[in-house]
Amino acid sequence: MEYVAVMGITTSTLTPIEQTAFLTEYARALDSRSPRPILGDTLAGEVVGKIDYDFAGLGVQNSVVLQTALRAKMLDDRVRRFVAAHPDAVVVDLGGGLDSGLYRVGPPPLVDWYNVDLPGISAVRDEVLPDNPQSHSVPVSLTDEHWPDAIPADRPTMLIADGLFAFLTEPVIAGIFRRITEHFGSGELAFNDYGGIGWFSRAAIKVFPQKMFKDVGSQWGYAGFKDAHHPETWNPRMVLVEEASLTDAPEVDLFPRWIRVPTKLMGKTKSGARKARILRYAF
Repeated sequence: MEYVAVMGITTSTLTPIEQTAFLTEYARALDSRSPRPILGDTLAGEVVGKIDYDFAGLGVQNSVVLQTALRAKMLDDRVRRFVAAHPDAVVVDLGGGLDSGLYRVGPPPLVDWYNVDLPGISAVRDEVLPDNPQSHSVPVSLTDEHWPDAIPADRPTMLIADGLFAFLTEPVIAGIFRRITEHFGSGELAFNDYGGIGWFSRAAIKVFPQKMFKDVGSQWGYAGFKDAHHPETWNPRMVLVEEASLTDAPEVDLFPRWIRVPTKLMGKTKSGARKARILRYAF
């Protein structure tokens, strides 16, 4: 089902990299309208309906909808566990765009949730999402070493990144890893990862790019890594505590058979399992 915005919020001033937030938001919206949703984020559908943008023109495939919804659910589950253990925690969504994770998780009242993203998309976020005293926007680029300055440093902190690191270079990602432990006292970082991106995958994206990525030259500019311990070389204080493949998630049973079967087969090999995974590090 398509979403049509009538006199919606304009997006003409957003940069191509800021507009990438629309793809994940639209995928979450489409999942919410599925007969068997994975994430069930009905607020995503409301957000999409408020924005003047050709979402249908993105050509989001069913496989993208399913994987986007599942990785968001897996990250939500890890945030829920963290705030249950630390009811006064700080949650930081790095490059969160329009994501409504706060509203899905429903954390304890003393938890503060910070969304760090570029100024343009942060302004749209503030317009389309409901007011919530626990929600705080931080309109800054993550390439700026001062990005965490406005966020409390003295409380247990859960940082998440959904779809972010594919758009960044390794030096920038390494800088984010180092800055986390320089600013925050203790906590965890969880993010989705695609393993090492080989030449075939990069070539396929160049030949058959999704509309959203045509103007984003950095897409897959970072080749990634196979060994989940590799980020520990950027910052030894960040210690790998979990590597979870999406192919092993029970929600895969909700996939249509034509996607479910190859997904499970992909998970039978180490290289296939790491193509869609959640990595979690403690510090």
